[in-house]
Amino acid sequence: MALQQRQAQVVWMGDLKGNGTISVGSGALGELPVTFAARTEKADGKTSPEELIAAAHATCYAMAFSNTLAKAGAPPERLDIKATCSLDRKPEGGLKITSMELQVVGRVPGLDQPRFEELAREGEKGCPVSNALRNNVEIRLNARLV
Repeated sequence: MALQQRQAQVVWMGDLKGNGTISVGSGALGELPVTFAARTEKADGKTSPEELIAAAHATCYAMAFSNTLAKAGAPPERLDIKATCSLDRKPEGGLKITSMELQVVGRVPGLDQPRFEELAREGEKGCPVSNALRNNVEIRLNARLV
């Protein structure tokens, strides 16, 4: 049995060029508008699956990395994490998420840059979202200590 299950729902109207709304079971996000144009052109105040995956990955990595740092005896004062999800066209047609870039800037007393980078990589290996994407999506990690 799963430790936890979470749900999201989409109501879509029309064909691919139509529009929809996304809601999450917790109610934490409210309804978010989504369109294919927001996915492949300009966001224009709407979200996309890639933006939501980036948000999930940044959040998951923040949790995993902060835990890795704490277990190493260096709990962070602050981690700023930005995730960028890249969507590209496949040569045979269609779309594919090709890469995810994680950029982390951390304030962690007692660590030097090489150790911070080492622990950043270790944290990424313990991130469930990274592990779901791994071997299908290129994951790049840039870590900088301040």
